[in-house]
Amino acid sequence: MDMPQVLNFGAGPAKLPASVLLEAQKEMLNYKGLGISVLEMSHRSSDFTKILNTTEVCLRELLNIPENYKVLFLQGGGSGQFSAIPLNLIGLKEARCADYVVTGAWSAKAAKEAEKYGKVNIVHPKLSSYTEIPDQSTWTLNPEASYVYYCANETVHGVEFQYVPEVKGALLVCDMSSNFLSRPIDVSKFGLIFAGAQKNVGCAGVTVVIVREDLLGFALKECPTILDYKIQAGNSSLYNTPPCFSIYIMGLVLEWIKNNGGAACMEKLSIIKSDMIYNVIDESNGLFVCPVEKASRSRMNIPFRIGNIKGDSKLEKEFLDGAAELGMLSLKGHRSVGGIRASLYNAVTVDDVEKLAEFMQHFMESHQ
Repeated sequence: MDMPQVLNFGAGPAKLPASVLLEAQKEMLNYKGLGISVLEMSHRSSDFTKILNTTEVCLRELLNIPENYKVLFLQGGGSGQFSAIPLNLIGLKEARCADYVVTGAWSAKAAKEAEKYGKVNIVHPKLSSYTEIPDQSTWTLNPEASYVYYCANETVHGVEFQYVPEVKGALLVCDMSSNFLSRPIDVSKFGLIFAGAQKNVGCAGVTVVIVREDLLGFALKECPTILDYKIQAGNSSLYNTPPCFSIYIMGLVLEWIKNNGGAACMEKLSIIKSDMIYNVIDESNGLFVCPVEKASRSRMNIPFRIGNIKGDSKLEKEFLDGAAELGMLSLKGHRSVGGIRASLYNAVTVDDVEKLAEFMQHFMESHQ
């Protein structure tokens, strides 16, 4: 029986490429003729070592990662890194402090977590709402800070940096969880980058950390061993049992990205997809309202309200019900902000987004 067509606009765990799922399905019971699944495979085996190494090589190729950077595959998600980063890096300077740019829910949580381990300086005036990125002219960096932290894309509020901040030679740390490999980046501009896989590069369970080698070995004494970058790097991410199946899926997704033009092609497609939805919003005569300033709008996560800036609950329910009837899933906004949110990660196709844009257009025409 044919499955009904489903269009998944979830914010994460998010849609995976169909070819990746089919490959994983084919190999589920018998990986490469071994007679066992990757789910059953020893993480110390030569077969899993090959999976791990192949995944790292592909990632290094896609991002042109310099040789003096370590690539780690860790557990604990992005939230685990909110702790791991200060535990490993805040002690780089005697002042034991760090600069944080807070532009949404996730960077706010990261800053709050870092306060447990040192002093946190929010570099810009406090925002009344997360609808824009404060102009860099308003930032006050602390020269004694061990690092400057920011989140490249905020999934909840739909705010995205369209540039790499200029931090005057300071150590730059970035949460790229929700726009990782959606555009090319110059890794050498960063001391550390981390990203949960479940948005653009795989399934939940594994978090990539790309960290410059000279930053290893400065963990605070209270840092748990499992969060110590030097120990994890020294054990090639195998200090403990890693998230084996999630790493395997990531390897398949990275190969898919490579075969489909790499990060540069993903960027071109993300611009096409996001422009499609923003154009409908901006031409809706106020029926659809995006709260985010245009210069800070995310290509990955597009939040909007229906009826007015605070949202008409009746109209929004009607929209979500109508979308669900057409097989469009996970369009409800984050529980903390409500409204609607369309997430357009790498595996979401232009055709998927065209169908959403058409539905929005029809909805608009029937309510004006």
